[in-house]
Amino acid sequence: MSSVPGVDHPAEQTEVEVRLSGTDVAISARVEVVHEGVVSVRPSASEFVEGSVVKPGDAVEVYWRSDAGHRLLPAEVLDVQGGAVARWRLTATGPAEHSQRRAAVRGRVVVPVEGGLGAVELKGETLDVSEAGMRVHFEGFGMLPDVGTTMALTVRFEDGPLTCRGEIIRVQARGARWIMSIRFLDVQERDQDRVRRRVFQALREERARLAE
Repeated sequence: MSSVPGVDHPAEQTEVEVRLSGTDVAISARVEVVHEGVVSVRPSASEFVEGSVVKPGDAVEVYWRSDAGHRLLPAEVLDVQGGAVARWRLTATGPAEHSQRRAAVRGRVVVPVEGGLGAVELKGETLDVSEAGMRVHFEGFGMLPDVGTTMALTVRFEDGPLTCRGEIIRVQARGARWIMSIRFLDVQERDQDRVRRRVFQALREERARLAE
């Protein structure tokens, strides 16, 4: 790997998005160390780092924002370290390149959420949110829904609820809880702006905690 931070690889102590290749499953992370083609990151959403999102051998894409635009580095997961502070070690599998796709910035936002699956009403909380979607845990009820199922959503942000439909792109059962990744559908532009502002607020708060 070339040694040009921000161009050939993300710079240390910057924010990135790690996306599982071929899916919309993504986790915000902070780059801790880059050395000899290996990028060590600390995922910010601790609820998802107990080995359930990525595993060694998975292909991922690392997105970050540079002065010249958005960049993408293809990589493979070397190992996943759990515990109080989780870390993923990723090894580059090719050169970084310019990305036409703008990765949605994701922040750790925890607010109540309600979901409707036909006659079933679900209640839970968000785990993290972007303008494109969210990860959420619901108290499970009935049969686990299929990937691709659409549902009614009410996300109760502090400045007012967001009501829209969503598509389930990943779902797991953990005991009585359902952990879902959901893509927002048909969100008005003003609501996208509102979500984006809340996400950036969460990122500022997280950076402040890391600086303490």
